[in-house]
Amino acid sequence: MTAPPTNPAFHIHGIDRASRWLITCDHATNHVPDWINGGDLGLPPEDMGRHIAYDPGALGVARALADLMGAPMISSDFSRLVIDPNRGEADPTLLMKLYDGTIIPANRHADRTEKARRLERLHRPYHAALETLAARREDTVICAIHSFTPQLRGRPPRPWQVGILSDPRDRRLAEPLIAALHAQHIPTGDNEPYKGHLAGDSIDRHALQSGRLNTLIELRQDLIVTEEQQKGWAARLAPLLTQALDSLQNP
Repeated sequence: MTAPPTNPAFHIHGIDRASRWLITCDHATNHVPDWINGGDLGLPPEDMGRHIAYDPGALGVARALADLMGAPMISSDFSRLVIDPNRGEADPTLLMKLYDGTIIPANRHADRTEKARRLERLHRPYHAALETLAARREDTVICAIHSFTPQLRGRPPRPWQVGILSDPRDRRLAEPLIAALHAQHIPTGDNEPYKGHLAGDSIDRHALQSGRLNTLIELRQDLIVTEEQQKGWAARLAPLLTQALDSLQNP
């Protein structure tokens, strides 16, 4: 396999690993490149530390899971507020100017030229590298790691510890994985707290459109705050993912 070129838009962990699994982390960081408003979107640190900027805890879980499964892992190195790597290029939420009631000052006047610049320097290199990794084997299985907030403002607490998202077009891996999680008495949502996938998102682009087995795992972020918690959840998930894949006929 030709390795993806080094690029500040992404990091690859374990690039030479031979496993058919590929672990991805689209919303790994709240980093803002210095060529965007001097590396500052104009938000206070407390907002940049919120879920609006990245998926807290997800990167640690993804890296630990990749280590346990002997798999490569790719993660983005830019905040979803800069440009969202889990959105298609035509998605209206690709570059947000208002997110969860918070105005993004450095995005307020972002025009087509600025959007194109961020696509070219960040979004496209990340997806090119992800596809190169996915194409290293004909039987690649993609596992995307995300996190979700325990409670939305004005809403009741979310009861799930884990959410498994899937598209109706391909639930081959999702269904046995959900069953395995339930068997371990882990409160698990089926397309909760979000529904399936969006057209052009990472799973659609790199798995559904090419028929690759896939799953997207959402972990409640208050359960993966520390490195110990992140490694603990990776250790719980690794055998269940293996079990779910092994349960398939002609996987």
